[in-house]
Amino acid sequence: MRTVVLGTSAFAAAVLRRLAGGPHRPELVVTRPDRPRGRGRRLAAPPVAGAALELGLELVQPEDLHAPEALAAIADVAPEALCLCAYGALVKAPLLDRYTIYNVHPSLLPRWRGAAPVERAIMAGDAETGVSIMRLTAGLDTGPVCLQGTEPIRPDDDYGTLAARLEGLGADLLVRALDERPAFVEQPEAGVTYAEKLGPQDRTLDAARPGAELERTVRALRPHVGARVLLADGFLGVWAARAAGGGEGEPLRRDGGGLRFGGLELLEVQPAGGRRMPAADWLRGQHAV
Repeated sequence: MRTVVLGTSAFAAAVLRRLAGGPHRPELVVTRPDRPRGRGRRLAAPPVAGAALELGLELVQPEDLHAPEALAAIADVAPEALCLCAYGALVKAPLLDRYTIYNVHPSLLPRWRGAAPVERAIMAGDAETGVSIMRLTAGLDTGPVCLQGTEPIRPDDDYGTLAARLEGLGADLLVRALDERPAFVEQPEAGVTYAEKLGPQDRTLDAARPGAELERTVRALRPHVGARVLLADGFLGVWAARAAGGGEGEPLRRDGGGLRFGGLELLEVQPAGGRRMPAADWLRGQHAV
């Protein structure tokens, strides 16, 4: 099948690599423009751009996906289907009207529609998640689904370990959908939840919350975003922690040779402008905790 891939993230790059190795190798890859990143604010290409160049695939990076030149680039390769995975911008008419768009969404729809389904599933303590292959429509992940696969969420999973497994599952399901073209079935109305985009409030741990919930938040935001604790002079990043039981509402404090925040024992932290380190090493340089 002649395909065009639209994607941006590392997750999407993994799906692209799988697709490029088979009979549905993309005729064109569309991703977002290079953006400033990091402390130096240097221009960096999206992961999908790097993957496309490595694979020798034709690549475009339009500022506006729906600009005439972008639409023409897609039309010129006469795709039979578009494959979308974490593109990061709204797709609308005329693309929705002209093409069947297979969307690789990392959740068991209708649970966790929206921008951060993997993180929200871990935060909520879900026992499992998965990937849905859906036809993109104008609604927020409301389109009909043709394939789903499940994946357990392990007690020690963080975003990195779970996303890696979902990447493989999503790529396999997408290839199968293009091979077999199974029928699309409308999503049920029951069980809808929304995975809102992550914001600063999601990163900042609240000592009043149960320790198990805080520990899940730390895992959900590792290794790509990072949780944090608010201090008098800024934030202390938290990269590893475990629920310790009790202590809800208590501030950051020493606990023997360890470091506690509410019902959470902090194991790996990162001071502002510093490197990651064991919490015990950070504590040795502190006098007010």
